[in-house]
Amino acid sequence: MTLRTADCTTLNNGVKMPWLGLGVWKVEDGKIVQETIEQAIQAGYRSIDTAAAYKNETGVGEAVRNSGVARDELFITTKIWNGDQGFEETLNAFEESRQKLGLEYLDLLLIHWPVKGKYKDTWRALEKIYNNGLVRAIGVSNFKAHHLIDLMGEAEIKPMVNQVEYHPLLTQRETHDFCIENHIQLEAWSPLMQGNLDLDILKSIGVKYGKSPAQVVLRWNLQKHVVTIPKSTTPSRIKENSEIFDFNLTKEEVAQIDALNQDKRFGPDPDNFDF
Repeated sequence: MTLRTADCTTLNNGVKMPWLGLGVWKVEDGKIVQETIEQAIQAGYRSIDTAAAYKNETGVGEAVRNSGVARDELFITTKIWNGDQGFEETLNAFEESRQKLGLEYLDLLLIHWPVKGKYKDTWRALEKIYNNGLVRAIGVSNFKAHHLIDLMGEAEIKPMVNQVEYHPLLTQRETHDFCIENHIQLEAWSPLMQGNLDLDILKSIGVKYGKSPAQVVLRWNLQKHVVTIPKSTTPSRIKENSEIFDFNLTKEEVAQIDALNQDKRFGPDPDNFDF
């Protein structure tokens, strides 16, 4: 079964967001990112996740315009980088991203990391951008439950998405439970553990369904109600990553994968990052 554009979650403001998207972290701007997105769109992807810090927004925008797919069928995300946080700084950074992307509006705008002393002012700017109709949804990235509690204590608008490192070795139970309780959609970056998929249970489940360990993990993401954005520049992998809608894991298999959790991060800890 090919990826269907109808495979979406509904955010707390009613906007539909695809369960599966393409992440373009570390994908070189220009021809490479354009070709990668072209391959993904041909495979059925409709969601593309970039960020100012990825330095490829120009290529992403070019690919979107040349995709042959109507703009309203695509879901484009970008993020406000740490050095651009603050109220006025965020307004300026967003406009710069929008110009690079060459898009009239974005579908989702996120705060990239919870920069202490700044993320509340940054959020006020996101609220203004959202109220002005320049983005369809706003959210955060790398926020733990305590960051969300702090932010929501003063926010006028509740975040619609929280994008975090999430995979079988890092299930972030507290943050995930908080997001479920507060109708904030959890989204996984690095869902494939940077390729560290050589785990017996993933391989054995994969054999049962005729799927790769990567496909098993991405299916597990979906059954945990987590949006997932695997990154690849390889056409065969991009296609393979999309072929996860034609099988279902049992409750026992989901629990077996849950049990792999080690609270292991491949990226920085949001409580201790220096950039």
